Amino acid sequence: MVWPVIGLVGVGFLLSFGLTFVVRAVALRLDFVDKPGGRKVHAKVTPLGGGVAIFWAMVLPLLGVVALPYVVPVDHLLRDYVGGIAVQTRLLLTIVGAVAAMHVLGLIDDRRAMGPYTKLLAQFLIAGGLVGLTDLRVLTTLGPVVSAGVTVMWIVAITNAFNFLDNMDGLSAGIAAVASLAFLITTLLIGQFFVAAALALLLGACLGFLCFNFAPASIFMGDSGSLVLGFLLAVLTVRTTFLPPGEDLVSSWYTVFAPVMVLAVPLYDLVVVSVIRMSQGRSPFKGDTNHFSHRLVRRGMSKPGAVLCIYLITGTTAAAAVVLPHVHSGFAACVLFAQTVMILAVIFVLERGRNLVVFPEGKASVGGGGGGKP
Repeated sequence: MVWPVIGLVGVGFLLSFGLTFVVRAVALRLDFVDKPGGRKVHAKVTPLGGGVAIFWAMVLPLLGVVALPYVVPVDHLLRDYVGGIAVQTRLLLTIVGAVAAMHVLGLIDDRRAMGPYTKLLAQFLIAGGLVGLTDLRVLTTLGPVVSAGVTVMWIVAITNAFNFLDNMDGLSAGIAAVASLAFLITTLLIGQFFVAAALALLLGACLGFLCFNFAPASIFMGDSGSLVLGFLLAVLTVRTTFLPPGEDLVSSWYTVFAPVMVLAVPLYDLVVVSVIRMSQGRSPFKGDTNHFSHRLVRRGMSKPGAVLCIYLITGTTAAAAVVLPHVHSGFAACVLFAQTVMILAVIFVLERGRNLVVFPEGKASVGGGGGGKP
């Protein structure tokens, strides 16, 4: 079952690559573009709509999976898997519907910018609707109400974290690819093949899009893509147990931190940028050039160098998270978690050193890249 799942990475890649090529041409014809100026740091008019390619590269195969039990003759080799798909159909369609709603929200915002709080309210409604209609929950031992509330907050936080990351060429899609790979390895090792299949498609979709989005980008994903990436990753982490076969949450309580460790860098950027903005008396949702990537560029890195640096940092925290479910003591787990915290602490100390300048809105000091609104 492992190799067919890995093969889905290729399916997602080919669909995303082909659809991005088409969407880029259509976006130029429709004048669906992102123009430079103001706080935006890219230097030329660039097509939007890459999120459309990412969305359909994910959704088309998922809908095909739903149709599989009705079109494939069931023999003894496929019976278990086809039966499993049938059982998961309602959940899968509900998730696809929620992802579609988030995608449409992003398209509307890309075409005509919405107010940040209107967009945030819509995100809460979509996440709340999904949680209310399904059994998607984290920390169920806290009770149904608290568990549902924490789940909604997690989904909205990760959704916005990736929306914030869409500020430099290749950054949001690349970090999503690194995170998807880490979660894919984790789910394969613990035998959650249906979640692994979705992660494989997501990984392929990100890689296919990156062929056009890494610096210098010829197309941006826009909110229609970044919201989808964050939302899907959040939902799939909720769906993953992070417990190896034979283990229970009581003895392996530390596994709940695995998704936090994988997504430590997006969460760090979300928190730090929000704090900077509020310290300047501005809304945390008011875009500027104070993101982690921008601060690295102001430190002297090239834009591709800054993006690659963030890839590597994410890969480092993600590698520890992949190991976490397979350690057999709380002490070892705490060491791995402490490693993640110290990596972020090193980043924070370096950023707070000499010559760190926080730029208010509209005072960008770098050119090129990005396309995201936050």
